[in-house]
Amino acid sequence: MTDPLDSLFSRVLSAKIFANREMMRPDYIPNDLPHREEQILKLAEILAPSLKGSRPSNIFIYGVPGTGKTAVTKYVLKKIEDEGMKIGVNLGVAYINCKHDDTNYRVLADLCESVGERIPFTGLSTSEVFRRFVKIVDSSERMIFAVLDEVDALVKKTGDKALYDLTRINQRLSRTRISIVGITNDLKFMEYLDPRVRSSLGEEELVFPPYDASELEDILSRRASLAFNKNVIEGSVIKLCSALAAKEHGDARRALDLLRISGEIAERNGDTKVTEDHVRMAQKEIEKDRVVEVIRTMPLHSKILILSLNLLGKGASKGGSTGELYDLYSKVAKSMGLEPLTQRRISDLINELDMLGIANAKVVSKGRYGRTKVVSLSISAKNLKEALQDDPRLGDLVSK
Repeated sequence: MTDPLDSLFSRVLSAKIFANREMMRPDYIPNDLPHREEQILKLAEILAPSLKGSRPSNIFIYGVPGTGKTAVTKYVLKKIEDEGMKIGVNLGVAYINCKHDDTNYRVLADLCESVGERIPFTGLSTSEVFRRFVKIVDSSERMIFAVLDEVDALVKKTGDKALYDLTRINQRLSRTRISIVGITNDLKFMEYLDPRVRSSLGEEELVFPPYDASELEDILSRRASLAFNKNVIEGSVIKLCSALAAKEHGDARRALDLLRISGEIAERNGDTKVTEDHVRMAQKEIEKDRVVEVIRTMPLHSKILILSLNLLGKGASKGGSTGELYDLYSKVAKSMGLEPLTQRRISDLINELDMLGIANAKVVSKGRYGRTKVVSLSISAKNLKEALQDDPRLGDLVSK
């Protein structure tokens, strides 16, 4: 009997879609970044004084997702770091993604580790971690660029204390300097900050505009020529990926994901060409992943409400009245030792879930009993489990 995995492996190994799949990954930085020449030059002008031993101004970079902020920042800093090595100027880059490291402790611990100081996952005070960071940076006598990507995630969760300390750190350094590069998708981010942090952090600002459809098409064409084998992409595919991503505020990351996943679907199917049908399938797959990510980042009571809706309906096709849902939500919340939110607040959350496409809320007639709102889940139980199973507070309930 033939092992089904043997045929799967054979199909993958014989596939002729990709030449170098890694070049479609979001963390791949190409040698050129088309349609970002102006931003590259501006950022380099701001940071270049470091090559003469001067601390550059702190800079804040704004732009909606997928506009090249992170790629341009890493590209320019790599060029500056390489130039520093050539001329004997010791420079270092500490890159932190604050969406992943969203506590003051983890941000400071990762900054320490980026300059060679190992920090335990827990056990030290935040002030002690900061003290160690100051000490190791000063002893290294190396100018550091601290890149805080998606920094709004940190501030919204824990406040701006870490940012305040970092903007004042140069007052405690005697043999080196630190320059901060903040990156955010939130164009109103500065409004959340203490005025003292705002003035120190935003010494320079750089805004990245969205790409238009023709720019996205050019970016995709260049990347596809590196990542895919010749003549495997049908002529209309890149234009379609670009048009779909242009609707998503010019998101290059979305365009690249669409094309990459389209290629992967074609490969899994054993097809020899990437077609528009593959793009449509990729779009559905990405939308599913997006819903999972949205649920993962929701507040606890919203997650409990979604879980209660799943328990009430036992799947996406059934549901119950808002009263029934509230009663079940209250029981689940109390079983976790939590005080339930008010019925009015839960009604607001139901409307939010409806707007996000996670739930479906509609008013139905009950004849002489009047009208009532019926709520049902719009996502599969599988997606719900994927979104909630890693939450330690809900894991046991999800598995039931």
